[in-house]
Amino acid sequence: MSRIALLAFVAGAALACAMAPSVAQNNAVAVTIDNFVFGPERIAVKAGTTVTWTNRDDIPHTVANKDRLFKSKVMDTDESYSFTFTTPGEYSYFCSLHPHMTGTIVVEAATGSAATQ
Repeated sequence: MSRIALLAFVAGAALACAMAPSVAQNNAVAVTIDNFVFGPERIAVKAGTTVTWTNRDDIPHTVANKDRLFKSKVMDTDESYSFTFTTPGEYSYFCSLHPHMTGTIVVEAATGSAATQ
């Protein structure tokens, strides 16, 4: 392989890696809270993934599961809350201060695929 072909191959591989989805890598996923919205609102992760919600809004918010599996304290701006999902299933959550704010975490078996929806 010529030097130019090798450089083109390496550059292409690097670009492909940079464009690959990063959901659930390192068993961590971030959700932001901003303008009264959880973003992304719905995500799919593998069992064992830790989801961290960070409040980027200028008012307090919480993260609370309707089945009381997890609940954060009131988070001010730039504060975070994390929870590790170990059991497959669908977990709905909301802000207890602003119940119209909702989100969903879909936890798949560790061998299944996961992607942001």
